[in-house]
Formats: sequence, structure tokens, C-alpha cells
Amino acid sequence: MSGKQQAEATVSNPVIPGFHPDPSVCRVGDDYYLVCSSFEYFPGVPVFHSRDLVHWTQIGNVLDRPSQLHLTADTPSSAGIYAPTLRHHDGRFWLIVTNVTEGGGNILVTATDAAGPWSDPIRLPGVPGIDPDLAWDEDGTCWCTVAGVAQVRIDPYTGETFGPPHRIWSGTPGSKAPEAPHLYRIGDYWYLLIAEGGTERCHGVSIARGRTPDGPFEPCPANPVLTHRGTDRPVQNTGHADLVQGPDGSWWMVLLGVRPGGGTPGWHVLGRETFLTPVTWVDGWPVVGEASPDLPAPAWPLVPGPVEPGRDDFDLSELRPQWISLRDRPAERCTTKERAGWLTLRARGGSLDDPDVMFVGRRQQHPACRVRTLVDATEGRGGLAVRLDEEHHYEIEASGTEVRMLSRVGPLSTVVASRPVPAGPVVLGIRISPTPVRGPRSGPDTLALGIEEPDGTFAPLGTLDGRYLSTEVAGGFTGRVIGLYAASGTVHFDWYDYEPLAP
Repeated sequence: MSGKQQAEATVSNPVIPGFHPDPSVCRVGDDYYLVCSSFEYFPGVPVFHSRDLVHWTQIGNVLDRPSQLHLTADTPSSAGIYAPTLRHHDGRFWLIVTNVTEGGGNILVTATDAAGPWSDPIRLPGVPGIDPDLAWDEDGTCWCTVAGVAQVRIDPYTGETFGPPHRIWSGTPGSKAPEAPHLYRIGDYWYLLIAEGGTERCHGVSIARGRTPDGPFEPCPANPVLTHRGTDRPVQNTGHADLVQGPDGSWWMVLLGVRPGGGTPGWHVLGRETFLTPVTWVDGWPVVGEASPDLPAPAWPLVPGPVEPGRDDFDLSELRPQWISLRDRPAERCTTKERAGWLTLRARGGSLDDPDVMFVGRRQQHPACRVRTLVDATEGRGGLAVRLDEEHHYEIEASGTEVRMLSRVGPLSTVVASRPVPAGPVVLGIRISPTPVRGPRSGPDTLALGIEEPDGTFAPLGTLDGRYLSTEVAGGFTGRVIGLYAASGTVHFDWYDYEPLAP
């Protein structure tokens, strides 16, 4: 493909689909690295690598051991790990992030390789609030800026702060929630990029500039430089952005957005996803392109990385980095070493309503998909679940010679259907399909939950409306996670298969 042809080509957006919010990015030579929020899930802060800003491969998780991340059973859904900032300075990767839980606060970890291992955390008791950012000036001073927007100098090696935090910009008049600050030296100015308007439909990106890293800052006359508020564009809630420069000198922005489906008000079910959009500079200010599902391809060659397999046969000694658990993952309750080629889960909570349930899952990344697993529940009770939080989830569950379909929506827990099955392992399945919009009350999708017959035919026990597993209904900051759980006893899973389907 010629340079002109590639410049006219488009690639798919979001570049990291599914529940991957609050992206932060940095470039090191020809390589790009990106991290996202993880909230109540463990391990925390997924790390991605790319050679072209378009194709991303998860290479690990930053907070992958209890000494780095401790989330107790009473950590609420949508608490936990908020809004990391990733930077590369002086030959090391630096990551600063907020743990919004009891005994949490802002922490800083480092690594020489973004894939890990990452250090145990340096605690930052003098840094208040959420959404911390790191920037270094020419003399090596490290500036930490947080939501608000307030700033304090820190020693990143010890966590010591120098003086109290002070407000450096209040954002755009009339706009709420100035947050997600990122500070950059670009040309003659220091630029301060923030999110405003809240992370819902009024979300946007604004920017200011000053001659020094601590201001004073002059706001851009065109603020917000990016927002989809008040539009009918297919991508909404655009904000919480970070800037990165390409090898050809071009500039790009990563940001979060959602893809609502159905009628009014529109329900997004995959969570806040990571989008990419081009940036140009006019009179010293960024002009940001629309966050569109069709992204103009970068001018440099595209370099697809390894494709994440949809099927996992649990043939490795440890789970792949895409698997996440609720709050922690004790080895004695989650292992691939007990039965060769199987994942074994031991119950510790009675159901997915219990925040202490043993659950491991992967993010739903496509509007239409099929998920299947072979489960042996002869020693317990468990199965396959689609989870948004403790009060919003659907399951297909096996126990002995019975399979049940369960629904939890708010305070209502229901056994939707059940059927007998022969003793022994059974294939459980979930099929998710977008719903055609036939009016303002149309939901975003439907979920069919059932079993696979011996001839391979899928036999649903029932079909449920997907709007009840959406952020617009449940609230919070996460997206759907589809995974495996044990509700009682010990449950074994031979394989897990996630297959995208045509919408």
C-alpha cells in the first residue's frame, strides 16, 4: 500500500474495545505502551503494547501481586484502581495511580520493562485526590497534578512532597468535574490537558497552556477541544484523554468513549473503551479529530501484533493476563495445576451476589459474541456468568444433574429456568446479539443462556434483555465481564471459548 493509499485508508475504532477506560499512553522509540483503569478487579492496571497505535496486545498487568494491590471483600464495585498515568523517564517506566479503597490512596510503581515485574508501591500520603499525573521539567523536578486541578512537587523515589498542593486551574467556567490532568512540555509551552463535564454524556476534553509547569495557565479559546455532547454520533461520553507523538512528528490522542445501543436514552454495555483520534496544531493549540468508528490510518506502516486467542484450554501454569478476578485471586481457590488442562475454582461466596465469590472472567469486547465452556460441577455448583456488578448479572449454572438460568437485577434475584442433564461435564453457553431498534424502548441487545446438546446444537433455557446489564441502569464505571465462577464446592472448567459474531 502506498503512503497516499494508507493516508486515505481507515482502521477500526475503538482500538482497544471493551471495558478499558481512562487510557494513558507513552512512546519509547518505536514502541507504544498504554494502561487503563481496572477498578475492583485483580490483577490491576492492564498494560498494552503497540508498534502503530492501532493494534494493541496486552503484555501484562502492573499490579499483579498482593503486595502491590490489596482489595478487601468490602471494596465496592467501581471502587479500587482509578485512572493511572504511565510515563517513561530516565530509562524507567513510571506509573502513578489511585487506589480508592480503605487504606488506599495514591501510589507510584516503576519498572524497566513495561511487561513487568513492577516494583512494590511507593505511597504518596501528601498527594490527595484522584487521577494523578507525573511530569518532569528540564532540571529534573517532578510535578504531580491531580483532579481538581491541583499540583504538588514530589520526589518520585521516596514519595516525599514539597509544600501543600495548590490549585493551578479551575477548568472551563460552568463545567463540572475538572479531572484527569496531564501536563506536557510541547515547544515553548507547558500544556495542561483535562477532562470536564463528568464521565457521562457531557464528557469533554479541554486544554490550557503556560510558560512554566505550575502556571499560570491560559485556557484554549476553543475549549472543549473534543466533546460529542449534544450530538447523535455513535461514540459518546468522549473524554479522559492523553497525548502522544508519532515517529513522523504527528500527534494523536487516546481517550475513552462509549457506544450506546438501543433506543432512548441509549445503553452502553461494554463499558468505556479506548479510542484513538488524530491531532493537528493551529496557532499553538491542538485541533482534535472526531472519535469515529472509522479512524484515518496513521501514515506509517501498520504492524499487527499477536492476536489474543478466543479459546483458552488452561494448559499453562498461570492464567493469561486477560483474565481478571474480583478483588483478589488466592492460589488455593483458583489454579490450573490441580487437574492438568483444567481450571479449578473453589467457592468462597454463595453466588455472584456475594462480593467474595470466586470469579474469573474476561472483558466482553464485541457487541455480538458467543461464549462457551465445558464445566464439571459434580463436586460443586458453578458455571458461566455475565457480570456488571453484584446486583446486575446473568448466569447459566450447573450442579450435579441440573442446569439453571439465573438473573439478578437490582434487588430481584430469579431462577429463570432449569432443566435436567446427564451426570458429568456439560457445555454451557451464552449468545449475545444486538437488538434491532424498533422504537425508543428497544434495548441494546439480548442474551440467550443455555447448554450445548451432544450434537452441537445450542439449546437456550431463556433469553434476557441486555439493558439491565448496562451502565445506564446499574451505574458505576465498569463494563461487562464474562467468566467462570464457583458458587459452592469445587468446580472444574476444561476450556473457555469466546467468539466474536457478526452484529
